[in-house]
Amino acid sequence: MLVRDKNPLMVQAGKHPSNRTIEELLEAGVLNMDKPMGPTSHQATAWVRDILGVDKIGHGGTLDPKVSGVLPVATGRAVRSLSLTLKADKEYICMMRLHRDKDEESIRSVMKTFIGRIYQTPPVRSAVKRQLRVRTIHELELLEIDGRDVLFRVDCDAGTYIRTLCVDIGDALAVGASMEDLRRTRSGNMTENDAFILQDIKDAYVEWKEEGDETWLRRIIQPLEVLFEPIQKVIIKDSAVDAICHGADLAAVGVYKADSSILENMPVALMTSKGEAVALGVAKMSATDMISVNEGIAVLTDRVFMSTGTYPRMW
Repeated sequence: MLVRDKNPLMVQAGKHPSNRTIEELLEAGVLNMDKPMGPTSHQATAWVRDILGVDKIGHGGTLDPKVSGVLPVATGRAVRSLSLTLKADKEYICMMRLHRDKDEESIRSVMKTFIGRIYQTPPVRSAVKRQLRVRTIHELELLEIDGRDVLFRVDCDAGTYIRTLCVDIGDALAVGASMEDLRRTRSGNMTENDAFILQDIKDAYVEWKEEGDETWLRRIIQPLEVLFEPIQKVIIKDSAVDAICHGADLAAVGVYKADSSILENMPVALMTSKGEAVALGVAKMSATDMISVNEGIAVLTDRVFMSTGTYPRMW
């Protein structure tokens, strides 16, 4: 990370995300829910809202009722950050059923051809417009074959339709195929190993409310900053924070540090020196220029997440 000023003016405001209270996390937090089969994503999210007693909640990346697994959920001000999960790569474990017998060698050979860029049309039941789109399959690992049942793991772009992928594989095998079961095991940097079921969330909340023990709930509700981890970051000076919170663009003189790989027109996260997410924006300079020049706009502010007044007004 490149640094402009080794001794910038710091003010007594804000706090590291890990130091937030449970109440503050409920106002802007992120949960990795393990959605069960049966309810819609909307219904499962509503149950979390009722458990936590929050007014505003949302989920990122809808799962069909029959699909289980990782469903990012956000509360309060963090709901606006869920768009980051919608664009993140996903991983699934899928059970595909062939409609007729096919030898294992042919199955493996055909499935390899689906790694890379593929063309898909959303299924008829999809809520989005049915038009041809391009998606990338990063990994397609065949895990097990039992007769006509084929279990595989797929790492893919957001917006990839696994049901359609199964149909297309079946067509390529000339036997037909359909998706039988599906579980999402990863969404961005959230994995099933770190996901919590609804009962966990309920028990942790009761433990906090009735016994005053917040340990478990603090593991479940994460600061919204966890969604910003994959994004290139620009650390801004404390003196510039409130201006950004009011919607101002970031001037080069307001940059404290910047990830060295940032290039012009790249999406970036604006962060405080304490690790707090302030806003998302688009870089109008490379990292080198952000650090070296004293004039011009370094980042165009897009979406603001921090409340005004968190840092003192210094402009």
